[in-house]
Amino acid sequence: MIPRIVVAGTSSGAGKTTVACGLIGALRARGLTVQGFKVGPDYIDPSHHALASGRPGRNLDAFLSGPDLVAPLVHHGSAGADIAVIEGVMGLFDGASGRGELASTAHVAKLLDAPVLLVLDAAAMARSAAAMVHGFRTFDPQVKVAGVIFNKVGSDIHEQLLREAIEGSGLPVLGALRRDERVTTPERHLGLVPVAEREHEAREALAALAEAATRYVDMDAVVRLAGAAPEVAGPTWSPVAERPVVRGTRIAIARGPAFSFHYQENLELLEGAGAELVGFDPMRDEALPEGAGALVLAGGFPEVFGAELSANARLRAEVAAFAASGRPILAECGGLLYLCESLDGHAMCGVLPARAEMAGRLTLGYREATATTATPWLPAGTAVRGHEFHYSKVQSLDPRAEAAWQLSTRTFERPEGIVRGAVQAGYLHVHWGAHPEIARGFAAAAAPLRAVKDAVA
Repeated sequence: MIPRIVVAGTSSGAGKTTVACGLIGALRARGLTVQGFKVGPDYIDPSHHALASGRPGRNLDAFLSGPDLVAPLVHHGSAGADIAVIEGVMGLFDGASGRGELASTAHVAKLLDAPVLLVLDAAAMARSAAAMVHGFRTFDPQVKVAGVIFNKVGSDIHEQLLREAIEGSGLPVLGALRRDERVTTPERHLGLVPVAEREHEAREALAALAEAATRYVDMDAVVRLAGAAPEVAGPTWSPVAERPVVRGTRIAIARGPAFSFHYQENLELLEGAGAELVGFDPMRDEALPEGAGALVLAGGFPEVFGAELSANARLRAEVAAFAASGRPILAECGGLLYLCESLDGHAMCGVLPARAEMAGRLTLGYREATATTATPWLPAGTAVRGHEFHYSKVQSLDPRAEAAWQLSTRTFERPEGIVRGAVQAGYLHVHWGAHPEIARGFAAAAAPLRAVKDAVA
């Protein structure tokens, strides 16, 4: 397996993304090809990894894909790269609620036998850092905490105090990043603002992070640690179907600032089934891509751009006509909002008999899900694992509307989403790595009947 390092934090907000993106940029400046991975279901951090590395950002989630696929996904995603930087989620040992270590950064680090760099927000501490480092290092001896990087260090004196605090612990300090307003990334209700909304500013911040990592981090030591990770043998995950499902089929993919949440493997699976993916921006494009046989409306922040999406009446009408024609539409989270009659009072596509509005409460968590209503690509009863993360709510205006999913956790069960004709829309995000049949079924549903017969022949 590729040389690799896991960037973990003591908690959310410790500076994992700052350090991971800085390392990616500094390693790239050395002439290395770097692959970024993000532990967990997050879409936004991988967009920063992608901009820093020049390669697609990817996710590793032991809940969504199952533990057995984590290493195969790394084998696949790191093809052609020299080194992998894997950014953790929350604190090092925080995983799926009530399921022990499952889907935690520690779990993924153990599955990959990868050394861990522990990032500690040192802004308001000195000697207490030693106690935190000791606890994280000894909590699970199978997790190879191999070094510390202090973040938000105030001065040279502050750095000296921190280094002295953990001197003799046997754990090296590999860096001490200073506070720097140039690398501040704005946040909103679901985390960092995505790169798609502020690419110029993000590039400037990433350049500053790479410069800071080069100056304040022992990059030689980082490379040595990553290179010392032992080989992890096993299969490589592949998105390519054993035989083409379709040929010549086009699938329209919503992109742009309002719809930027895509798992790279999902897109690769559609292409692996033989489909051509054609992007469009619902805020700017007035027509759907010519010849599209299906439509994917991904997650994102349509609530931030309600007025702009509403103003593009021509495209909204095209989406409504596309749905009325019986062609498949798959919509997740933000796509669900766009298909409603309205979003916070702004007219949307009107495909679904529902209204959407922002709520003051966050709905968040992993979900076991079962498809309750069949679609042209997904039989009823299909079981998947997914994730919800939204501040909005949708009110159905039709009591007869059929649900897309039955969700269950350890504490509740409830229906979710709407199926109407060949449209499936819901809040549930699904990583198709463990469910390639979804992509292949969707590609087949998008194809003209003749194309499907040609593929089978």
